[in-house]
Amino acid sequence: MSAQTENKPLIDQSESEFLKQLQRRNRRGAAWQSYFIFANVIGLVLLGILLAHIVNQSFGMVIMRYILPPEQISDRPLEELSAEELADVLVAQQPNRLRVMIRDRLSAVEPGRFTQMPLSKALEGRSFPPEWADRTINDLSIEEQRQFMLDNFSQGDLLDIVTEEVLRPRVVRSWSLLETLFQRAEIEQVYQEDLAESPTDDLIFRVWISLDFVTSSVSSSATTAGLRTALLGSAWIISITALVAFPLGVAAAIYLEEYATDNWFNRVIEINIRNLAAVPSIIYGMLGLAVFALALREITSGAVFGVGEPSGRTVISAALTLALLVLPVIIIQSQEAIRAVPQSLRDASYGLGATKWQTVSRQVLPVAFPGILTGVILAMSRAVGETAPLLVVGASTFIGVDPNGLFSKFTVVPIQIYQWTARPEQVFRNVAAAAIIVLLIVLLFLNATAIYLRNRFSKRLA
Repeated sequence: MSAQTENKPLIDQSESEFLKQLQRRNRRGAAWQSYFIFANVIGLVLLGILLAHIVNQSFGMVIMRYILPPEQISDRPLEELSAEELADVLVAQQPNRLRVMIRDRLSAVEPGRFTQMPLSKALEGRSFPPEWADRTINDLSIEEQRQFMLDNFSQGDLLDIVTEEVLRPRVVRSWSLLETLFQRAEIEQVYQEDLAESPTDDLIFRVWISLDFVTSSVSSSATTAGLRTALLGSAWIISITALVAFPLGVAAAIYLEEYATDNWFNRVIEINIRNLAAVPSIIYGMLGLAVFALALREITSGAVFGVGEPSGRTVISAALTLALLVLPVIIIQSQEAIRAVPQSLRDASYGLGATKWQTVSRQVLPVAFPGILTGVILAMSRAVGETAPLLVVGASTFIGVDPNGLFSKFTVVPIQIYQWTARPEQVFRNVAAAAIIVLLIVLLFLNATAIYLRNRFSKRLA
């Protein structure tokens, strides 16, 4: 009895100490939870501010000035003119620049060589009569150049050319959406003062993000600049990157998890893969430049196949560089997904007489596929927004020719945004903001599609 009495204070003291420690842990947990919530709130607020700033720059009033007003060209709206009528406008207003218009929009050949090369090389893949193949662009008459433009440009393309080359609109002054909403009187006053200097100026509400912006090619003028060439370049590169990186990454993960033995060589491989996932992207750009753009330029330029010029700064070089960049991420995530598959599933498959490959392909991979797809989502999202490695490999900061194959010159949306923000004119900030919104929409669409597929596979497995 005395022994029990002597031990009781010790027990009470132990329980008291335990309760104190539990309370301290609860307080620490509550504090860290508060920090976590606070950090997320701050992050969401900053993200909201950033998105609001981008949207604010994508709309607003502008004062538009034309070198030649549209009403001096035609008594009808230019949008209603046919392709033949628009071509006649170009011939009448800018006959000496028809060759430049054709070169800038249809040829990837360097300007100094364009006039010296036969049309079969300078404008390869374009539509023209066979008897013109050995002639140069200088050999074509004005009427023949007009016909060439009609054969290769749509009515919308010719309208963009007339706007850029003949009307040459210029934004004299621009305002953001908030300024437009809350400073309308001041804007009207500035416009009235401007009319005294240039009576043909026009004050309009400009929506910088539009269907025309997405479908138009790049231009030196902010009012006619479009994102089509950059969007096509991004689509080509990301598609090829996914086709190369996805099977290689999954295959490597299967080998390392299911077939590789636990020895020093395989452990070194896994360590290097994890280290490569943290390497700065510019290093991959230097690797892509050295290997794909220079060492293998006969292949990546298409010269070995008889197409293209001997320059490896092409779509395929950029795609292979990005494939190397995202490959470690795909491998690591695929390994984690395969490792999460219960061992009992493998044992049950072996117990039924399945081979190693039958177990991996029919049991393990279907269960791990949603997790693998998560890694692919993260990898492709990173690839879409990359700029530095593509600049090193040779992406063009200004190119008016749409990529049409593996061996085409290219640019991508992030580089196009960078080029616009680097321009000294303030109005290009509005164009860049519109391009950022388009890029965000593309990213959200790609991620939503991948998440839908992942959830669908998960439900099928359930």
